[in-house]
Amino acid sequence: MAGIPEFSRRVYEAVKRIPKGYVSTYKRIAILAGSPEASRAVGNILHNNPFPREIPCHRVVSSSGKLTGAFAFGGLEVQKKLLTEENVEVMGDKVDLKKYLYRGE
Repeated sequence: MAGIPEFSRRVYEAVKRIPKGYVSTYKRIAILAGSPEASRAVGNILHNNPFPREIPCHRVVSSSGKLTGAFAFGGLEVQKKLLTEENVEVMGDKVDLKKYLYRGE
């Protein structure tokens, strides 16, 4: 990830730590990246993710558990499919954060 701005690198590293079967939120990734108020910046960084095979953006959802769509690099249905393949139950366009939220460090 040479040449990537420091904050973006921290965001990518935080997202890479989300294990299969779990999701995180914009806010939690912003906190882990050291800028708790930067949820929107996290969204912009992930939307432009140059490493889709390495950084599982489909595992990032809104603070209410709503799917983001854009982070799946194919829209909402692709994100839903990828989460379902990881045994995350999607109801409509949301996941249950009480059940699937990765708390991490």
